[in-house]
Amino acid sequence: MKKFIIHSVPVVIGFIWLMAVHQTFNPVILKGPDFLKFYLILVPGFYASLFILKTLKGAISGTTHYFAGFIFLLGIIKLIRGVMLGRPVGFLLMILITECIVTLIFISSHVNEKIK
Repeated sequence: MKKFIIHSVPVVIGFIWLMAVHQTFNPVILKGPDFLKFYLILVPGFYASLFILKTLKGAISGTTHYFAGFIFLLGIIKLIRGVMLGRPVGFLLMILITECIVTLIFISSHVNEKIK
């Protein structure tokens, strides 16, 4: 339960910002810069919570993988929508590539811990 609360804090903050600024809970309908602001609240907040969990000697669980997957899936959906509408998606693509690299690092460290 502690992991779920720690990981849900950036999501709640992101959606509170989304509701306060844009009066919506649907981040997919946002224009490019507004979605990037929301996504840049969500992604670093999630990975900060992951670092906090690692410093508290918590193990990476399925909950962590689900949160990472849903955040990545949201970015992929917005990337596909941007490509279909002919919008520039370079910044979002860079964020998604960075997110993949960081996720692979955490997954590889998790696998290494499981092997030991």
